[in-house]
Amino acid sequence: MTATRVDTEVIRRLPKAVLHDHLDGGLRPATVVELAAAVGHTLPTTDPDELAAWYFEAANSGDLVRYIATFEHTLAVMQNREGLLRVAEEYVLDLAADGVVYAEVRYAPELNTKGGLALSEVVEAVQEGLAAGMAKAAAAGTPVRVGTLLCGMRMFDRVREAADLAVAYRDAGVVGFDIAGAEDGFPPADHLAAFEYLRRENVPFTIHAGEAHGLPSIHQAVQVCGAQRIGHGVRITEDIVDGKLGRLAGWVRDRRIALEMCPTSNLQTGAAGSIAGHPITALKDMGFRVTLNTDNRLVSGTTMTREMSLLVEEAGWTVEDLRTVTVNALKSAFIPFDERRALIEDVVLPGYAAAL
Repeated sequence: MTATRVDTEVIRRLPKAVLHDHLDGGLRPATVVELAAAVGHTLPTTDPDELAAWYFEAANSGDLVRYIATFEHTLAVMQNREGLLRVAEEYVLDLAADGVVYAEVRYAPELNTKGGLALSEVVEAVQEGLAAGMAKAAAAGTPVRVGTLLCGMRMFDRVREAADLAVAYRDAGVVGFDIAGAEDGFPPADHLAAFEYLRRENVPFTIHAGEAHGLPSIHQAVQVCGAQRIGHGVRITEDIVDGKLGRLAGWVRDRRIALEMCPTSNLQTGAAGSIAGHPITALKDMGFRVTLNTDNRLVSGTTMTREMSLLVEEAGWTVEDLRTVTVNALKSAFIPFDERRALIEDVVLPGYAAAL
């Protein structure tokens, strides 16, 4: 099957896996409107369609800091138990409707405490909502396994607290850890003690790196902090000249350190210039373990089906390419090996075989 024969409906039915998706960046516009009214928060508009358009336009600034600022309104409606329960449940149902069979959702609990919730109460509410969503999805015949990554905000001083939470809830749905927020000026090594603690406790982690900041951030994330995956990592290409890999790029490829790549998001933040020219295609062809992700579905106006369709239409991807990045994601998921293998062998490969 060639790329030109893959239509959106075929892609929608394909089993998908997403490793890099933020809970507070994926709310339904109508939900934001309803929850904002309930808590008295003022939005740019109360029309769901107009709000979705506002998010997409505001995020298309080419500036990571402004992109992050769009989260003011989603976070405003995620400060109480009711809001968190609803957002988490809908998160799962939306992914299931998009053909996602495995997902890791990430968020920073410290950003959800303005309404008086303790960090532990935030985590427990989100896990309860995710569990409700998974139960409903399974009952509807579209099961999806969702694990949680807790984030520390790299520019603040509560990263170790978030790491403690990841350890405390690792048997209750939390599968790993991340640091998020503005990269430039806030290097991963600032939080080395938290990463060393996580390693001692056998909790895997990924690190946002190589998006707003270049090779030094990737080097620190991998070689200093010990990240098993890299969030975005598009600027690893700065260590590749005329197809020849530098030492860092070679290390990342050869050690199968997964790159959590988010094409539409990278266009919005200026980390890439086009879908056709996005590094994900070249890196895939060079044998890097690239994965395809949405990052923030509301903010980027996207879904996994849309990300896949864009790569098919604009970068010449085939169904085999889509299968490759889906298997890559599951190989690098932060769940036990037997669960990963079962998803690949029993769900993903049969699903793609039916489409080929």
